[in-house]
Amino acid sequence: MPSSQTPPPGSTAVDPTAVRPTIADARILRVTPDALIATLRELKAQGFSQLTDIGGVDYLEREPRFDVVYHLLALPTRESSIGDVGAPARVRVLCGVDVDQEVPTAVALWPAADWAEREVFDLFGIRFQDHPDMRRIQMPDDWEGYPLRKDYPLRGPASERTPRPSFALKSNVAAGTPASGRAAAALQKQLLEARSREVKTAAEAGRTAQTGVHPGASVTAGDASAKELAERPVNLNTKDNA
Repeated sequence: MPSSQTPPPGSTAVDPTAVRPTIADARILRVTPDALIATLRELKAQGFSQLTDIGGVDYLEREPRFDVVYHLLALPTRESSIGDVGAPARVRVLCGVDVDQEVPTAVALWPAADWAEREVFDLFGIRFQDHPDMRRIQMPDDWEGYPLRKDYPLRGPASERTPRPSFALKSNVAAGTPASGRAAAALQKQLLEARSREVKTAAEAGRTAQTGVHPGASVTAGDASAKELAERPVNLNTKDNA
């Protein structure tokens, strides 16, 4: 483009896909919404007949803010080698669009664009003009906001308006910070219970060492002396001894 001409808005947006080297197996084209359908129609006539996907990208600090990205594939239409089929020609069309700006739908060219455009609308809030069913596809119909925008609250709009819990989250507490409040009380209770069990165990171990009798054990013949066994009466009733 000659330097004397002013490029249309969105056609020369600065972003990683515009400044990086050319991808070996894909051409990258940037267009405006006004030129989008004509560009897609021409590419389809050139053999890029398969629309593999439509996606969105949010460049928060850029103008125009969003890119709608079309991935096109040109499969061989005649007998070809395995190498030709395995390495088809690819084109990525980047359409810059600003907030509240609409993009013309590509459903008339590729019916498969229907759900892909709905997904871009659902997650980025980009509307597609003349789409046959422009509504959310993943989030609930009454969902607030668009989750893949860079300025979308991490906790969601509804949770962001509610106060955070009074206690600090583990991820927000530096290592070595002493516990406080309810956490400190719970830790103190656990420590007291653990120490009580240790004292009880030590006391039982001391009694066992002194008497040689384990706590809760019953007296058996092995605990009696020879004299005690000799003095015990013997029941000769075979039925009782059975």
